[in-house]
Amino acid sequence: MNQQATILFLCVHNAGRSQMAAAFARQIGAGRVQVISAGSSPSERLNPAVVSAMAEVDLDISNESPKELTNEMALDADVIVTMGCGDACPVYPAKRYEDWDLADPAGQDIDVVRTIRDQIEQRVRTLISQLEAASS
Repeated sequence: MNQQATILFLCVHNAGRSQMAAAFARQIGAGRVQVISAGSSPSERLNPAVVSAMAEVDLDISNESPKELTNEMALDADVIVTMGCGDACPVYPAKRYEDWDLADPAGQDIDVVRTIRDQIEQRVRTLISQLEAASS
């Protein structure tokens, strides 16, 4: 990619899906993309099952914390990926949007969280490949 694309991963609580997506994007994008993760109504802390599932694939997100979406975050993003927001996440004009229909890991057992994690990893890989192809 000639210039770094900025990806905003957005969900309601910023405690699970968006945190997993951001961690994968940082790893897979390896400095070729900028990554922001936020929530429209952030939780107090990350979902412990999500932290465990990510540790299983050698991604430590235990020091991350849910962040509240700001207009600046959205305006800085080239791509906004929403996950389970519905009407809770605002829409910004002239942005590329993707809505990933993924189960919410909240309250799920670790096997379900692993499945969600693996789905997110594949979607992140596809997104970064698309961004690289579009900018080359």
